[in-house]
Amino acid sequence: MRPLFREYRGLRREVYILFLGRIVTNMGAMIWPMLTMILSVKMHMDASAIASVFLLFSVVSLPVNLIGGRLADRFSKKYLIIWCDLVSIASYIACAFLPLNTAALGFLFVASLFQNIEGPAYDALMADLTAGSDRERGFSLSYLGSNLGLVLAPTIGGLLFQDYLWLAFLISGLAIASSTILIFFKVKDIHREQSAEGEGNSYEQDAPDASTFQVLRQSPAIMLYIACTALGSLVYSQFNYLIPMDLAARYGSHGSVLFGTMTSLNCIIVVLFTPLLTRKSAGIRDTARLFLGESLLLSGELIFCLLQGLPVFCYAAMAVFTVGEIMNTISGTPWMTRRIPASHRGRIMSVITVFCSLFQGFSQKAIGWLYDASGSRQAWIAVFAAGGLELALLLLLRSRDRKIYPELYRS
Repeated sequence: MRPLFREYRGLRREVYILFLGRIVTNMGAMIWPMLTMILSVKMHMDASAIASVFLLFSVVSLPVNLIGGRLADRFSKKYLIIWCDLVSIASYIACAFLPLNTAALGFLFVASLFQNIEGPAYDALMADLTAGSDRERGFSLSYLGSNLGLVLAPTIGGLLFQDYLWLAFLISGLAIASSTILIFFKVKDIHREQSAEGEGNSYEQDAPDASTFQVLRQSPAIMLYIACTALGSLVYSQFNYLIPMDLAARYGSHGSVLFGTMTSLNCIIVVLFTPLLTRKSAGIRDTARLFLGESLLLSGELIFCLLQGLPVFCYAAMAVFTVGEIMNTISGTPWMTRRIPASHRGRIMSVITVFCSLFQGFSQKAIGWLYDASGSRQAWIAVFAAGGLELALLLLLRSRDRKIYPELYRS
């Protein structure tokens, strides 16, 4: 394993602690990859109803994400993460001891909301801890930790799905608890003025007198990036929506095991190839990596759509999809954080999350309606159309980025 981590030498200690926290949290992340199947198989919802649940998640997350971004910029990111984790832990444990009904779904809502509140704090803290030149490596390591923890979790979740789903909820709560303890004792309360020396460029300088929307209005490339990210979130979300519904329709109860092993394959590929792709793509502009990543995501979904009747091609589709996911992850947030004031990271990240969640929720509702009315093929055509539009906007972003941020292209 040592060669895998050679790419990440020289980062701050706190970055490695957050990496370990990601690992242990996601060792218990058995619920969210299976949520579509839980709603479909266990709670007997149709595609439109499932989309309505996801839409409700998105709408309710609107104010809490904005609150989370505001809190991340004003208060201790470390303690915001800890308090949100405590609520999530209690909610997951409650789900373990309740019948699988609307009340349990409500506790799952609460866990999701508080994980959303802490999201901007987690990303902003990582940006504070990494110098501009180290940012891809820092976010790459965090992403790698998430997937190291997920290597076996989805497969175990698929095996527990039929008769021991309550145990998956309990394991999720206990895993988050172990991560919270680690962060409490090992991560310093980092502020921007203590962040990594040598960080940033003129675009990252604090703008204390500017509002969030003033910053966005003055950054047309950021607005274009948000539009690309929203369309990309719709494309990516089919991993946990159309793909498991297609597998359940084609393979019945065995679809949960197939989907669980596909998700584990996703994590294994991330673990093995994220350090390699981070190093090999270091000389490629982040806008080019974003375009390549989205192209691979769409290609993987196309392979699945055409050849899902053969399980071996489901795994091949997941391999292509995962390489695209890696490229997007190591490019997107570092691109954005280099182009906004450090004082607004939490708020702008929360705005992006909220907008993408709302877009994904409403468009997912339309995809669900189309799935129920016309079948899987028409739903996938709509997804591929959104992906094609995103690729066109990413090409536009590539051409405009150099003109708007020339300082980032001088070296």
